[in-house]
Amino acid sequence: MPTKVTVVGAGAVGATVADNIARAELCEELVLLDIKEGLAEGKALDMTQTAALLGFDTKITGSTNDYSKTAGSSVVVITSGLPRKPGMTREELIGTNAGIVKGVAQNILKYSPDAILIIISNPMDTMTYLALTSLGLPKNRIIGMGGALDSARFRCYLSLALGCSPADLNAIVVGGHGDTTMIPLIGKATWNSLPVTKFLTEEQQKQIVADTMVGGATLTKLIGTSAWYAPGAAGAAMVESILRDEKKLITCSVLLEGEYGQKDICLGVPVILGKNGWEKILDLDLTADEKAAFAKSADAVRSMNDVLKTL
Repeated sequence: MPTKVTVVGAGAVGATVADNIARAELCEELVLLDIKEGLAEGKALDMTQTAALLGFDTKITGSTNDYSKTAGSSVVVITSGLPRKPGMTREELIGTNAGIVKGVAQNILKYSPDAILIIISNPMDTMTYLALTSLGLPKNRIIGMGGALDSARFRCYLSLALGCSPADLNAIVVGGHGDTTMIPLIGKATWNSLPVTKFLTEEQQKQIVADTMVGGATLTKLIGTSAWYAPGAAGAAMVESILRDEKKLITCSVLLEGEYGQKDICLGVPVILGKNGWEKILDLDLTADEKAAFAKSADAVRSMNDVLKTL
């Protein structure tokens, strides 16, 4: 049976996820679905026309709200919902996007009951928690994409400060996917196994952490909407680790049941991603300050989750 992936939402992020998946030939068939008439079909056709130039054979199909076209998908990436506008927080999107994400997930599961869901829609940790609590799926099949993106931004800022290749850096961000809730773990970041703190002043370290935390807001201010190249690449990297069973260690928002001192919440922690979805949470030995920051981040995300009860 051919491998099939669906991306719901053909906006900038969804189309970029799809483009990365198609170019890397991660699946035989790729479906792009959107509620706006003709958008998914148009972007699918545009991507298909690049195949002769780029040399890939992924079959790309676009569909306006016809979920039957998504049947039999192994992985479904949900990007649908309103994007952030300048000055808008991810939290302000909760009321609108909760209804969209829940409806999309329910429709997807009618046709792909065994799919692994990757949630990108904002506010991502809360949307992941909503999907988990409303769908009744095994916890390993619902994964939020936040930490993968935030960690990539962290490595970007570190590489600019160090003047090195981001590929030589290991650095992760845990906690909530928000401007005030994410925790870049600079004390654990390494440059080919050497602590980056050996090469950076205290001031540089603080600036890198601060820049990482407002990485998304910085781009929103510059381009007038949410970013898409890095979020798209992060989503595709997660799909790749799942479909190719790569067992990559990626920070994702998943259900915590006592890990990191938290329960009944989805937050960004390092997990192994493979063919079964997220397969294992790795326990970082956090310092007292990092533990306190993680608890504070959890409190903030939990207060957003509480908004779901009022909808």
